[in-house]
This record gives sequence, structure tokens and C-alpha cells, in this order.
Amino acid sequence: MSKIIRLEPKPENHCFGCGGANDGGMKLAIDLLVEERRTRGRFVLGSRYGGGAGFAHGGIIAVLLDEAMGKISKLTEERAVTAELSIEYKKPVPVNTEIVVEGWQENETGRNRFRIGEIRDAAGNLLARGRGRFVVIGAPPSAA
Repeated sequence: MSKIIRLEPKPENHCFGCGGANDGGMKLAIDLLVEERRTRGRFVLGSRYGGGAGFAHGGIIAVLLDEAMGKISKLTEERAVTAELSIEYKKPVPVNTEIVVEGWQENETGRNRFRIGEIRDAAGNLLARGRGRFVVIGAPPSAA
């Protein structure tokens, strides 16, 4: 069985996506699948994050994908920030049924980390795909 590390929202973090200290934030908990070198989260967003026609707002979809891709840095203890993010909205993302969000790294060049994120429904249908370039900044927190 694969080692899974649950990345819970930290109470001192103000991040909109994953922070525990942001009262208006999403407080996302994401699993780090160590051997697979992936992240995975399962969420029912709720109407609070809705956009038009009762589906998830496009910005919320971007947040989910950015978080899934960004958390890959936990595998190497790097600090990396989003430099570029592009989203393909394939199908409407429901707010009242479970979705699965995954992220992984495709490759790296120098300080650049190129990552992919996907959102799928419970049946495995692709709803959205993100591509991101993350740039490593500074030293890892443990080395500071």
C-alpha cells in the first residue's frame, strides 16, 4: 500500500485554498501519494463556490488545480510559487457531487517545475485540466 500523507490546513496559514486561518477560504485538505508522486483530493464544493448555471465558478476550478499542482513541492521540500497557470475547462464541474482533483509533475528544468492537474467526476470523466509552471524560490523551510 502506498504511503499517504494528509496535508491538512494549517491554523497559521492565510492561503485562500489550503490555509486554516482564512475565514473565507476553502480550507482544502489534500493527500500526498508519496510512491505515485501525486496529490489527490476529494471534494464536494457546495453552492458557495458556484458560478453560472449551478456549476463551479471557473476561478474556483483554477484554485483547486493550482493547489493540487502546488502541493507536489512537499515531495521534495521545495518552496515553489505559481509562475504560469492555464486551464482547459472540458465539462461543467458540479458543486453538489464529489469530484476528484489530482496533480503531478511532468518535468523540471533548472528552477522550473512543470505540472499537470486534473479534475474528474466520480465516474472518471475529465472535467478540467490545468498546466502550471512553478518556480522554486529560496531555500527549503527546514534549511532556513
